[in-house]
Amino acid sequence: MTFMKTAIASLTALAAVTGIAMAQEMKKEIGPGEGQVDIVAWPGYIERGEQNKDFDWVTEFEAKTQCKVNIKTAGTSDEMVALMNEGGFDLVTASGDASLRLISGKRVQPINIDLIPSYKTVDERLQKAPWHTVNGVHYGVPYQWGANVLAYNTNVFKEAPKSWSVVFEEQTLPDGKSNKGRIQAFDGPIYIADAALYLMAKKPELGIKDPYELTEEQYKAALDLLRQQKPLVGRYWHDAFMQIDDFKNEGVVASSSWPFQVNLLKAGKQPIASTIPEEGATGWADTTMMHAEAAHPNCAYMWLEHSINPKLQGDLAAWFGSVPAVPAACKGNALLTDAGCERNGFGNFEKIHFWRTPVAKCETQTAGCVPYYRWVTDMIAVLGGR
Repeated sequence: MTFMKTAIASLTALAAVTGIAMAQEMKKEIGPGEGQVDIVAWPGYIERGEQNKDFDWVTEFEAKTQCKVNIKTAGTSDEMVALMNEGGFDLVTASGDASLRLISGKRVQPINIDLIPSYKTVDERLQKAPWHTVNGVHYGVPYQWGANVLAYNTNVFKEAPKSWSVVFEEQTLPDGKSNKGRIQAFDGPIYIADAALYLMAKKPELGIKDPYELTEEQYKAALDLLRQQKPLVGRYWHDAFMQIDDFKNEGVVASSSWPFQVNLLKAGKQPIASTIPEEGATGWADTTMMHAEAAHPNCAYMWLEHSINPKLQGDLAAWFGSVPAVPAACKGNALLTDAGCERNGFGNFEKIHFWRTPVAKCETQTAGCVPYYRWVTDMIAVLGGR
């Protein structure tokens, strides 16, 4: 299990969550390309037309820069942190539950946005976002964002489920069968936040104000919910393509998911749709960050500029079901269409609880909060039936 393999590395990366310091002096100019750039990315984020020829934002870049793009996909943020700790990569498309760990662990370097002319076109809501900007220093370039959706089988649910309860509580589904063994949950400690978000609405007396800032009592309630959920779960997923196969062939009818899987299932004529239930959703705002010891920094900077051109941004949003970091991509893109950004949730920014690393010193709870290293060890226990 990927989560199990990377848990120790994830814990190591948490040693310096506070006291963030600059990894190294930022680059002042871009020189000749080194011939390649090595990127750790979420599935579907760096495409060269191999799955669908219409979705290719690598080939043109390689021809223009002579920088060959090498891609290593990762299924969870903890896996990304572990890979960056090991080294050998130039860039990573980090979500908010990994980015500050990478900064505090000095695994990524400051980015000189003066060397990225298109940075000014990035959504103003993202330009100085706290998950990649520390003390006014930028450590990355925003890439895409979106919500973790509830994917469901439309043959089972004639109407979209209104609540996340269909994956958290045992119940009879509209087809007259139990949900036991027919649902999935995300394989990662950050999924504790999904349970906390559900409890914010289900049990307001707990006083949860932020799903990433949990007191001991609130945290225990979230873990208890996940333990209650475990007998219902057919598989904890981290591999997007395996989840696609499970919806197709293994009888999965509801799960937390990404728009990426939903789009591919729909394209394959599968009876799948998605929704954001009444309790809201967690989500991700991803940032392309550069390794502190990047072997190919010039090609990396060239990719950072390329990554926010409107054509790439719009094509990627159409492919993944995400929202572009560059609003100009929302108009005039044939694949996304002018309605695509709204369809993918451009107006939901304030409603999404974006992934971030939980820390002990928190803003919404006077008693302090449970830090992320506990989330890691306790999620291992939940998966082990403890």
